[in-house]
Amino acid sequence: MLDVASLPLRNGHARLRQLRHDDAVAYAAGTADPAIQRYGHLPEPSYTPASVRAMIDGDVRAGLERGDLAVLAIAEAETDEFAGSLVIFDVFEGQGEVGFWVHPEHRGGGIGSAALDLAAQLAHRTGLARLTARTASDNTASQRVLTRAGFAETGRAVGTAPSGHDLTLIHYEHTT
Repeated sequence: MLDVASLPLRNGHARLRQLRHDDAVAYAAGTADPAIQRYGHLPEPSYTPASVRAMIDGDVRAGLERGDLAVLAIAEAETDEFAGSLVIFDVFEGQGEVGFWVHPEHRGGGIGSAALDLAAQLAHRTGLARLTARTASDNTASQRVLTRAGFAETGRAVGTAPSGHDLTLIHYEHTT
């Protein structure tokens, strides 16, 4: 099970921490980005600051308490400004799956790979031996980020995204 007591974690490019109410406006704005709408496959079709705060107080808090779901903030290392979201889910038998998105204003500087490095540290500290990830076969940006963070491609298959849509997915694995 996930233990987020070691959060926040920080490296030279990113900070991984629990979501806060003051992240709600930036989170909602980020999810409206066309690339996130296309590739994020988020559970909800749209988010508002109020719905993000309700999510933090509801599903996010419950998942952290159970230890099987961590919806976290990716933040700038120095300023702690919200820069995206990273989720560890389907936690069981020493493994979990990770998903992420980066706010458009924070792309291109390595924050996604840095956040995935921190997720691997968190997974290792909580006893998870392996993280998996999936991305759409045409999402080359996420493929690059995953590869830079040490994830290796393990296969391709049609699968169902968190949004409920079926699509061709590339599967990745990272041993922590």
